[in-house]
Amino acid sequence: MFIDTHVHLNADQYDEDLQEVIERALQANVNQMVVIGFDRKTIERAMKLAEEYEFIYAVIGWHPVDAIDCTEEDLQWIEELSAHKKVVGIGETGLDYYWDKSPKEVQQVLFRKQIRLAQKVNLPIIIHNRDATEDVVRILKEEEAHLTGGIMHCFGGSVETAKQCIAMNFLISLGGPVTFKNAKKPKEVATEIPLEYLLIETDAPYLAPHPHRGKRNEPALVTLVAEEIARLKGVSIEEVAEATTTNAKNFFHLVD
Repeated sequence: MFIDTHVHLNADQYDEDLQEVIERALQANVNQMVVIGFDRKTIERAMKLAEEYEFIYAVIGWHPVDAIDCTEEDLQWIEELSAHKKVVGIGETGLDYYWDKSPKEVQQVLFRKQIRLAQKVNLPIIIHNRDATEDVVRILKEEEAHLTGGIMHCFGGSVETAKQCIAMNFLISLGGPVTFKNAKKPKEVATEIPLEYLLIETDAPYLAPHPHRGKRNEPALVTLVAEEIARLKGVSIEEVAEATTTNAKNFFHLVD
């Protein structure tokens, strides 16, 4: 059994064939999925999916790229929705210095607010980090994010950074990039970091694993992420599946 811990089934890319995508996931033994909502539209869709399917859970928050659009009313709404029994985390939040839609200072303020929100509602926090590792780690430390813990989503940093995050009560989630031939850091992390700290994800419809790179991703393909981790560690895919599933269930308090 596999759990896709970060997927955007609420994306427009699945409007035509969502049910078929879900069926393919179940056929591939991806028995539970965590759908991430990161703005008004995707949060509403994530909540709907979580209510419609017993094996789908929701994480809700505000994406750093769109930080400039987030209001206090939006944060209040997220806080209210977080009481729902199928909401298992706050996010994805964090910092993204690749895109310049939202100024760094605006992103950082919203990041801090969402860490504090996660602490207030006692839910873990899911971190998006692009080209902002130093500031992400610094803010997590300053805001005592270890109190709730969380996930470094689609982790692309170094083994050293991974260890810093693990020390703050975070798990390391690997996605499609670990299967890319030139992905030196994710492969090193998959090799060096013990299975007890790892999760698997797709970030679908983005970041499809090899040999589907460049195409639309979907949760069924999380098995390819597990296969590559197994290959790098020299263990069976069953061992990776069991460990990452146990980690996800314990972390998110998922039930069968």
